[in-house]
Amino acid sequence: MERILMAHGSGGRMSHELIRSLFQKYLGNSFLDQMNDATIVPGQEQLAVTTDSFVVSPLFFRGGNIGRLAVCGTVNDLAVSGASPKFLSLALILEEGLPLEELERIIQSVADTAKEAGISIVCGDTKVVERGSADKLFINTTGIGYSNRYFVNPQQIQPGDVILITGTIGDHEIAILSDREGLEFETPVTSDCAPLNGLIDSFFQGGVKCMRDPTRGGVATTLNELAQQAGVSMLLKEESLPILPGVKGACDMLGLDPLYLANEGKALVIVKSEAAETVLQAMHAHPLGHRAAQIGVVQEGKPGFVLLETPLGGKRIVGMLEGEHLPRIC
Repeated sequence: MERILMAHGSGGRMSHELIRSLFQKYLGNSFLDQMNDATIVPGQEQLAVTTDSFVVSPLFFRGGNIGRLAVCGTVNDLAVSGASPKFLSLALILEEGLPLEELERIIQSVADTAKEAGISIVCGDTKVVERGSADKLFINTTGIGYSNRYFVNPQQIQPGDVILITGTIGDHEIAILSDREGLEFETPVTSDCAPLNGLIDSFFQGGVKCMRDPTRGGVATTLNELAQQAGVSMLLKEESLPILPGVKGACDMLGLDPLYLANEGKALVIVKSEAAETVLQAMHAHPLGHRAAQIGVVQEGKPGFVLLETPLGGKRIVGMLEGEHLPRIC
């Protein structure tokens, strides 16, 4: 009998196979089949809806906590779908024994981050389970936003388009790893956890075709998803990838590939080539985008393939994440 494995939650190949073979099989419809970070519900006013659950361990980490992460993760799924986030639900599963002081700190962080993102908490729920039935605290959120912009989606991506990222990659997963395992790196790494709607508002303009936040599975898995959905090939330049020295050092030490590390405050943005420089300059002018970079191009070739060009000019295939990098990173 087949059973659920930790790798089914990695955001990589096994996650996608589970979604296709089970959830889409029984639940598929015109809304779910959009397969974007948020679903656009057509109507007089375009409504965007997304939902997410957060099980990160530890609850508190360098650069944030589960409360900040829950708000940012949901806001960002709406923002990269071209919507303006407006409302958020907050459902908590509390384990018996969770210190009230920790819960208060987390809820205060939820409030502060919601204010930062300009979003209102409009409903919620709380359940308590017996000691040992959960790991302190799990959070589920649903986000609702409105979109008066043109649609951004993978179907618009074409050869010749440019791939941008709003900042350095891999920061969040290395921060979680170091705090969870008690690892001390020469250069400490802080999670990039942040709401992206303000940054996206600053650069969104004609020529922006598609956006995604590369969370579980990292940049590599996210671009594989987009390449498959668009039926195109993509070429990344290894020398162009923005990676902090602390993240690079940790990856070298632990044998990790930064392309597969989770991010919680970055967006991949695919734009027309003629708009790339203007969009990149707008990113650089925002505090969350000052390390934005052009990392690759969309090209003709085998549909669904992502390639990486090394400094020596060689190329290798960059596939989806296989197995589990690090569980419970979000």
